[in-house]
Amino acid sequence: MTYALSDDAPRVLIVDDETSILDSLRILLKTEGFVPFTAHGGRQGVEQLQELRPDIVLTDVRMPDVSGVQVLSAARQVDPDVPVILMTAQATLQSAVQAVNEGAFYYIQKPFRNDELVAILRRAAEHRKLRAENQVLKQEIRRRERNASQRPIGRSKSWLEVLRLAETVAPTDSTVLITGESGTGKEVVARYIHDLSARTDNGFMSINCGALPESLLESELFGHVKGSFTGAVKDKTGLFAAANHGTFFLDEIGETTPSTQVKLLRALQQREVIPVGATESVSVDTRVLAATNRDLEEEIKRGGFRADLFYRLNVIAVHLPPLRQRADDIPVLAESFLARSATLRHEEQKVLNEGALDALMAYGWPGNVRELENALERAVILCSGNTISADALPERVTARRAEPLVSERAPVSPTLEAIERAYIQWVLQNEGGNKSRAADMLGIDPSTLYRKLARYGDAAL
Repeated sequence: MTYALSDDAPRVLIVDDETSILDSLRILLKTEGFVPFTAHGGRQGVEQLQELRPDIVLTDVRMPDVSGVQVLSAARQVDPDVPVILMTAQATLQSAVQAVNEGAFYYIQKPFRNDELVAILRRAAEHRKLRAENQVLKQEIRRRERNASQRPIGRSKSWLEVLRLAETVAPTDSTVLITGESGTGKEVVARYIHDLSARTDNGFMSINCGALPESLLESELFGHVKGSFTGAVKDKTGLFAAANHGTFFLDEIGETTPSTQVKLLRALQQREVIPVGATESVSVDTRVLAATNRDLEEEIKRGGFRADLFYRLNVIAVHLPPLRQRADDIPVLAESFLARSATLRHEEQKVLNEGALDALMAYGWPGNVRELENALERAVILCSGNTISADALPERVTARRAEPLVSERAPVSPTLEAIERAYIQWVLQNEGGNKSRAADMLGIDPSTLYRKLARYGDAAL
């Protein structure tokens, strides 16, 4: 029985030093529905492994240049899951045991029947298919587990939209540009994208491009060769190469110089880097995620950032809203930070009382999530009991201030008291702070106005 050739027919690399055997096996395998490729000798077979990425390798054992066992070893380095079938005319128990120990899928003795070989190849193809399906299933399970247990914390609509976008782009290899103010969690989102990607089992490298001078930054990014500059006493692998098959996160990409931007553009376009002082490039298979708190389009207009690099980075844009625009996330973030602090300190988790939580909700958080975390760490240290009150928070958080009539913060359902307070504040401002005229405008007695101001704690208005 023969099988029709299909788009997903198994690709078989046949390695032998006898042309007649290569020709006959190529005809046989093509007739039986496989996609055969041939290599004359072990050396040529090893060279073709990386380019062809075959589903199955069928190789002779005894060849004058490179042995079948060496082909087996090379195949396993390129793809640990590829089934390798060894053929030999001089089979011994010892050689069979060695082949199995080296990871061979099967060991067949020449001469063999065609139907016997085809049956072995079909089992190898099925084995390969099952291994691939199992790997996909494992990755999906890991993604779901990470999605459930490591999803960045937040419940606001704007934050959930960010996470949905991150989850959509994670399985791809697209470059992602993450924007947002300092402290909004750009690296957290970058790590989340990496964790949900097919590269999750490989490295996640990151660098803050604004923290290093240009010469040192280029060495960290691309590596250098010994003697390329003073202090280069040995070769150094750059982070692009170290993140090969993984993810490289370039934080504060807007801080890079034009010279570095040119080299970054080459790395993204050509998928290769040239170490400092080297003359040959190094190929890299690295997914790049970048982040900035700058407006890069404005930087382009001012000549501070290359437009071609921006468009190369901005394949997928993910913008993180500031914390003041997602106040609904403050309680759950605070709960998470306090729980983590308790775990690290091996003590009972502390809780916020109503006054402390109100202060957190009312503050504008210019430093965003990072500032919130630091404020709660301070509160945990200063609080003697298990309940955190407002006086344990930094003064800037608890200091009373007049709320502006227009704010960047996403609107929440206001209470009647909040509406009344805002209206009184507006009238007072219009009357230049004169409480008697304000009371007249409000249609209430001055004493009533004073009582309301005293209740609100806004006597200074």
